[in-house]
Amino acid sequence: MGKIALTLVIIGAVNWLLVGLFEWDLVSALLGGEVHRESSMLSRIVYALVGLCGIYCIRYLVADDRRARV
Repeated sequence: MGKIALTLVIIGAVNWLLVGLFEWDLVSALLGGEVHRESSMLSRIVYALVGLCGIYCIRYLVADDRRARV
């Protein structure tokens, strides 16, 4: 269950990265809806930072968790 939740968080963060950098919403493009979002520069910076953190979290998804069980 934890890996599924982390995967969804990473997908959401990458979507915010795309919104922050390109004002383009991947989830809306795939599922229907408004794909272009207009937002302030400050909110785009926050979206991009959230996206970069999500990319960083990929390491936790693929990390060997045997150390945590010891």
